[in-house]
Amino acid sequence: MRAPDWLTARPVAHRGLHDAARGVIENMPAAAQAAVDGNFAIECDIQLSADGEAMVHHDDALGRLTEGTGALLGKTAAELKAVTFKSTSERMMTLGDLCALVAGRVPLVIEVKSHFDGDRKLVSRMADVLAAYSGPAVGMSFDPDQVLALRELIPSRARGIVAEREYSQQEWPEASAEQRRGMTHLRHAFRTRPHFVAYWVNELPAAAPWIARNLFGLPLLAWTVRTPEQRARAISCADQMIFEGFVP
Repeated sequence: MRAPDWLTARPVAHRGLHDAARGVIENMPAAAQAAVDGNFAIECDIQLSADGEAMVHHDDALGRLTEGTGALLGKTAAELKAVTFKSTSERMMTLGDLCALVAGRVPLVIEVKSHFDGDRKLVSRMADVLAAYSGPAVGMSFDPDQVLALRELIPSRARGIVAEREYSQQEWPEASAEQRRGMTHLRHAFRTRPHFVAYWVNELPAAAPWIARNLFGLPLLAWTVRTPEQRARAISCADQMIFEGFVP
């Protein structure tokens, strides 16, 4: 399988086309709708609920963007669907809710968040949701174990690895030293067999994504592009950008 052509055909809106100044918060329904209206692909994050649902949210705990407190893993999907985003009336979505909203009109680039514990329940639930969804969608993760789960549980969908150059214990406290080493330089690629790479724009160009792109033909997405300088770097080094804070 090759990465689909639509993956790089248009810029990808990071967590939807959000704009806090207009009351549109990342990963909430209005951000997804704005991306659809602008004809941009949507990058989103999923987290696992206590009862095994895939919730569209970046953080593993409430409070930064939403009302309430506590870990998402400690709350049921029904409890999380009742959570509102701060200063809005909008509520947290499940992946199924997002698919129903988008309805195949633009691609979904779904990042599987991980606690680096080998748990596959989130990818398993993602597989169930996408089995009933005919729209364009791919999965990706920083965690090679989750990319391997995508390979084994959703083989019909393209999968990618999200990466950067280094993984410190401070920034990745849930990953062991061995796991952090295994994430560097895309050295897991022969095991996970990604179809594309998403790499931190500030660290491009870099050897590993250059090899993946130029020798193995894997499309390269640059994340997260916010400035004109970063956009120029993405144009120079990558096939497409994951952007936020402006409208391309």
